[in-house]
Amino acid sequence: MSDDSVRCWLVDRQSRDENLVTLVYATPDGERQVTKQLSFQLLSRKPTTAAIDVEPDRLEPTADPDERERYATQAQSMAEKHDPDDEV
Repeated sequence: MSDDSVRCWLVDRQSRDENLVTLVYATPDGERQVTKQLSFQLLSRKPTTAAIDVEPDRLEPTADPDERERYATQAQSMAEKHDPDDEV
């Protein structure tokens, strides 16, 4: 983790079509997030980890207050149950 990067925890995983998975990682307070869309093929080769370190300029604000609360709760749960490099 670089000095500037921010640790974000996996808070949501969705597959809306048969080829893509959307992963949402959020800051522990749920205020900011980064979304990654990956193919199932890529996910089978590169495991999903409990946390990632993200450069601050890649983070977007979490607009919906309900999502912020949910993301904060989920991020805290992930941090308590997993090491950042755990595959989930």
